[in-house]
Amino acid sequence: MFVNCTLKRSPEASHTQGLVDASATLMRKHGVDVEVLRAIDHPIATGVYPDMREHGWEVDAWPQIYPRLLDADILVLAGPIWLGDNSSVMKQVIERLYALSGMHNDKGQFLYYGRVGGCLITGNEDGIKHCAQNVLYSLQHLGYTIPPNGDAGWIGEAGPGPSYLDPGSGGPENDFTNRNTTFLTWNLMHLARMLKDSGGVPAHGNLSDAWDAGTRFDWENPEYR
Repeated sequence: MFVNCTLKRSPEASHTQGLVDASATLMRKHGVDVEVLRAIDHPIATGVYPDMREHGWEVDAWPQIYPRLLDADILVLAGPIWLGDNSSVMKQVIERLYALSGMHNDKGQFLYYGRVGGCLITGNEDGIKHCAQNVLYSLQHLGYTIPPNGDAGWIGEAGPGPSYLDPGSGGPENDFTNRNTTFLTWNLMHLARMLKDSGGVPAHGNLSDAWDAGTRFDWENPEYR
């Protein structure tokens, strides 16, 4: 599942979508079922609960979206840079992912265990690494596993200028971006397959309900030595 966090509603062209397409095409070549969601096309409410209709919002598309995210072994959050930071839509999607972080999977682990995450960043100003570190930190904190080289991006010349898909930008031909996007895509597939084949992350030592019940998984408290 790719979630495009552009600020542009369909059918307006999205430069972020151009980079998403490059990664998604490589996945599809190797038999991966890919879904792409443009978040801004859906009335996703703001908040940190699974269904914001239970908290005063009249409309919230998130309850219909998040089951599709949970069906995915791979999640890639993609978005543009604005004022050196992630888009407001990216922030909103991460907040709504966080809304499910207290739930558990079949093993009793936090819900996103056993899934892998990565990010794609586009723009015509600096900030790829800053934006990527925020996204990747957020995903791993929620329980996603991040592969090596878990981000890729493209920025044009600093300051106002052409964006990724603009004629003459050099974006689709940029070797550095193409290399990083390829490494990201393959490492997502490799790690997702490794986790799938091994049954996910082992449950010992990371069960919150067991911890709450008193199990300490060999934790030693210095106060009791």
